[in-house]
Amino acid sequence: MQTGVLRVLRATAASWWRHKELRRTGKTELARRLERETVLRDLGYLRQAATLPDAHVICGHGGTFIHLGWTTVSTLAPIERLPLAALAVARRTPFIDIRPVTDVIAFANLPRVPRDGSIDPESWGPGRSIPLTTYIDMVEKLGARIANDPRTRRST
Repeated sequence: MQTGVLRVLRATAASWWRHKELRRTGKTELARRLERETVLRDLGYLRQAATLPDAHVICGHGGTFIHLGWTTVSTLAPIERLPLAALAVARRTPFIDIRPVTDVIAFANLPRVPRDGSIDPESWGPGRSIPLTTYIDMVEKLGARIANDPRTRRST
């Protein structure tokens, strides 16, 4: 793991209001232990994002979401305010910026990307699921911006 990544994760963990309050009240060891646990958890999320084929980050007006298998990490803040998402994108996790999408009805009716990697054999009906690359094709037509596009990696 890169030192810069660890530095960001440690700084983020140390800046969390609960950890700062523990330090302020003299519970430094507890704060350190909780910060280490937070860093290890976030490292696990980054490793998942790097290894799962359908892992991706979505940023919209409602916040930022990192979709990782059965886990979703989210915040109400934009990607610039969620260091974990920014690190995942910097480490080549596909990034879908849906903030430019204006047709919210069409977006809401898009099929979902499955969390377990399974694809529905029937591509119709509510709750259907499609591969991440197909989802990106569809959301891009609605105006979303894509970074770390997995479709370009697949075609080379």
